[in-house]
Parts: sequence; structure tokens; C-alpha cells
Amino acid sequence: MYFFLFNLSLTDICFITTTVPKMIVDIQTHSRVISYVDCLTQMSLLIIFGCMDDMLLTVMAYDRFVAICHPLNYPVIMNPHLCILLLLASCFLSFFDSQLHNLIVLQFTLFKGVEISNFCCEPAQILNLDCSNSFAKNIVTYFVSAIFGFFPISVILLSYCKIVSTILRIPSSGGKYKAFSTCGSHVSVVCLFYGTSIGMYLSSAVLHSSRKSVMSSVMYTVVTPMLNPFIYSLRNRDIKNALRRLHRRKI
Repeated sequence: MYFFLFNLSLTDICFITTTVPKMIVDIQTHSRVISYVDCLTQMSLLIIFGCMDDMLLTVMAYDRFVAICHPLNYPVIMNPHLCILLLLASCFLSFFDSQLHNLIVLQFTLFKGVEISNFCCEPAQILNLDCSNSFAKNIVTYFVSAIFGFFPISVILLSYCKIVSTILRIPSSGGKYKAFSTCGSHVSVVCLFYGTSIGMYLSSAVLHSSRKSVMSSVMYTVVTPMLNPFIYSLRNRDIKNALRRLHRRKI
């Protein structure tokens, strides 16, 4: 679990670094211009680290499933080789998705002097710059939706269905609470990540308000990765005690 937590935290740091420094510079300099190469680079990094978040949360759901439903076999199933293999598979799929988007965007003929109603080069809005309904664009959209939408959500839901059915069979209430507490942080992060991600894509596809689109982008690219370490840290007893001491000093 801590191996995947480490990589999730590292991915969140990279995810925020892709957008926040540029946003701060733009606010300080009152500039709203980004070059063609910088926009493609930012879009690629956003896709890579966003998909990494997606895949790591899916792998962590499977990890919790094995830990709760098959505790005696957990060290054998979730061995270091499998953990590294799952991490490499997540990296490969994320990089592959990024390259697919780049291939589509590089085919756009009119990409100079365009205006994006956002503070970053958000992939969904970049794809919407092309008004043509090309076959390749539709294929990429459906492929990404299946691999990074339907598949992860299905794995997470199936894992937690099995987890809940296993926990309910535990006779003691203390055992049930302990089992549920190990999943609470992950469930919170999953709801936060998928809630803001789905809201982002729905707002870009359905709503035409630039302000609402920017707000959902901020939640998706800045707030969610920032809150993940806090959500997981609250499970640590030492951090809880430190927060209590800090609260008592303020009182």
C-alpha cells in the first residue's frame, strides 16, 4: 500500500507542477499567452500524470481487495515484482494515451492565435478546437473513455463489492471498523478524483460557460492533487496527534 501511496504522491506533485507555476507566472505578469510547443507539452504532461493518478487509484483498489479478502495470501499475491509490473503498466498506458492525443492535435491545421477559455491547455478543450468530426478523433475519444473511464471504475466497483461482502461477514464490530478504516482514505480520494474529472468533462461537453469550466478545471488539476496527501495523512496516528497539539495551542 505504501509503495503505491508513494507513487501516487509523486504523481500528484508532478500533476500540480504542470499547471500551477505557469498559472502563477501568468497572474504576476498579466500575460495570457502560451506558445504552441508549450501548450502541447503541458497537455501531454497533464494527460500522463492524470492517467497515472487514474491507474494508481485502480491498482490501489485491487490492493485493498487482496488485503481484506485474501489476507493470508496477500504477501504472495502482491509481491514486489507484481507491484513494479503494475506501476510500469500504468506508466505505459499513460504515455500511450498522451501520444494518441498528440497525434490528433498535430493534425489540426488552424492552431495559431486561438483562444482557450481556461488557465491551462486542458486536453478536452484542445480537442474541441477542431470542429471536424474526424474518425480518428472519435476513435481516440472512445478508446480513452474505455481504458481510463469504464475499466478503472469497473475494477474499483467490483473490488469494493467484494470488500463490503467480506467485511459484513466479520463477526466483531471492532474487526469491521478496522477493515472499513483501511479503505476510508482510498474511497475519499476516488470520489474526489472521479467526481471532479467527470464534472470537468461534462462541463466542457454540455455547458458553454467558460467560468464554470475554469472552476471545474481548478478542482480537477489543483485542488484534488493537493488534498490527496492530507486525506491519506489523517490516517497516520502521529500526524493526528500533531494536529491536536497544534489545535490546543491555538485555543
